[in-house]
Amino acid sequence: MKIQKEAVLKALENVIVSGEKHNIIEDGSVYNINIFGDEVIVDIKIPNPSLQAKKKVEVDILKTIHDLVFEKAKVKVNLTVEVPDKPKIVTDKTIPGIKNIIAIASGKGGVGKSTVTANIAVTLTKMGFKVGVLDADIYGPSIPIMFDVATERPLSVTVDGKAKMKPVENYDTKILSIGFFTNPDEAVIWRGPMASNALKQMVFDAHWGELDFMLVDLPPGTGDIHLSIMQTMPITGAVIVSTPQNIALADAKRGVAMFQQENINVPVLGMIENMAYFVPTECNNQKYYIFGKDGAKQLAEDIKVPMLGEIPIEQSIREAGDVGRPAAMQNESTIANAFETLTKNMITELVKRNEALPPTEIIKITTMAGCSTK
Repeated sequence: MKIQKEAVLKALENVIVSGEKHNIIEDGSVYNINIFGDEVIVDIKIPNPSLQAKKKVEVDILKTIHDLVFEKAKVKVNLTVEVPDKPKIVTDKTIPGIKNIIAIASGKGGVGKSTVTANIAVTLTKMGFKVGVLDADIYGPSIPIMFDVATERPLSVTVDGKAKMKPVENYDTKILSIGFFTNPDEAVIWRGPMASNALKQMVFDAHWGELDFMLVDLPPGTGDIHLSIMQTMPITGAVIVSTPQNIALADAKRGVAMFQQENINVPVLGMIENMAYFVPTECNNQKYYIFGKDGAKQLAEDIKVPMLGEIPIEQSIREAGDVGRPAAMQNESTIANAFETLTKNMITELVKRNEALPPTEIIKITTMAGCSTK
């Protein structure tokens, strides 16, 4: 049988890479097809570097050609991984090697800010970026639990003759948290200066190495810890997490206003709506808006900041967080796709920010009598 290229192209329109909206022909992933008798060679590029993703694409192409074109065809798939372009480096003389520092914030507690931080982090690592997470939620550090490293402790390493903390690492993500240094059964009762000093140690006395992203999981509200962080390191941009309900949105609006103050001036990359809706397992397409509908989207439009995405209420997110394996690691799941979409949107806004604005500077907060705090 003589295999026709048109038949192969038509067949491959049935193959869609996980997480993408269009088939591999429509989105231009297949960039070359050669046919030699009963042999078909397909050259394709995909954005996901994981072995599982590459194997699935290869199997799908083989099966589709065998089923729809010629069952005895000899199919060879040449895969090329094209990781999304990394955002332009923002010069940071304070923390060498860390290119972009993203603050994940919320005005109100309990909206899932730490869950969002953990899942964005693993989504970025799946995309091929080098990622670190600084858990700055001094009074409620939950990142160690979400990464299944609650019992770990940072080791000491010598760098250029100086002793440094080595961040704990899991799922290709580097992590430092005050939770590594406190008893989980005891409350952290610290005044502002003590908390600020602890954070500074985790930033400057640690060997983070080369990072494309450092995600800073901030505590709820707009208080002393937030100012300390922004006085300690130049924040490239901020992401605000909220639920759709009015009481959470009111606090989220204050969170955006904090970053946009003239003496702070940290670009807000966008908003994320968590717990946006619920879909019962027996009703695949029926959405229930338990906390209200499109609240964060409407707020984002009102205050003119981008809407990055929404995350539904799903039991798997809670279960994944409890066992220390972020839900976004579940390839081809609804949740993983949702986090992939909003993470791509965040990167897009970050690239725009880095092209249009100069590097963020460490802020100086002025107090009474015009004195600046340092």
